[in-house]
Amino acid sequence: MPITKQLYELQELDTDIEHTSQTLVQQTTQLGNRDTLDAAQTALAAEQKNLAGLKKVRQETEWQVDDILAKISAAEKKLYGGTIKNPKELSSLQDDIASLKKQSDPLENKTLEIIEQVEAAEKKTAALTTEYARLEQEWQRQQKQLAADIELLKKTLADLREKRLQLVEQIEPDAVALYEKIRQQKKQAVSKVEQGICRACRISLSASAIQKARSGRPVLCGTCGRILFIS
Repeated sequence: MPITKQLYELQELDTDIEHTSQTLVQQTTQLGNRDTLDAAQTALAAEQKNLAGLKKVRQETEWQVDDILAKISAAEKKLYGGTIKNPKELSSLQDDIASLKKQSDPLENKTLEIIEQVEAAEKKTAALTTEYARLEQEWQRQQKQLAADIELLKKTLADLREKRLQLVEQIEPDAVALYEKIRQQKKQAVSKVEQGICRACRISLSASAIQKARSGRPVLCGTCGRILFIS
């Protein structure tokens, strides 16, 4: 097999190795990543805290309303029970009842508002709980798939590296050294020649350069310095 063809195949292997390695790094980085799940959990915890706070306010407001209503009831029993005969005391008691009712009205309205807020928060909490459960299930599935993909990538990468070692052993050491030197400088060390043009730099080659490249021995492009390969 011509050396340039071997070097071109080596480059193809190196490209596959690089791509597989990058994919493996990306997949490994994603393994165990809980960003989306943690964000959903944080949102759920915040809404649960908000709901607990609203329920506490509702309970306190209801206690205040119950306390005022109990006082109004007790005062009305006195007022209409016939035990108080003094007009001044009756008038004072009526004033107390009016004052208590004046306090109870806004508290009752506040209680109704808080009840609505609690109901809305309960619905939102339920929705966030369902969404978190869905995301957690999806995350578990993705993690399982990622783990399987990573193992497959590791095996693929090991196979590619083994193929590279076997191929390098078949190529002349000087040619491999030249390939590695150019690859370090330009990343792409070997360029195909099509219709007399170097595909890497898109410059037409001389007839003598093409003739030398056909021999299968390493010949460099006079413009970009890459090894020319004619298939």
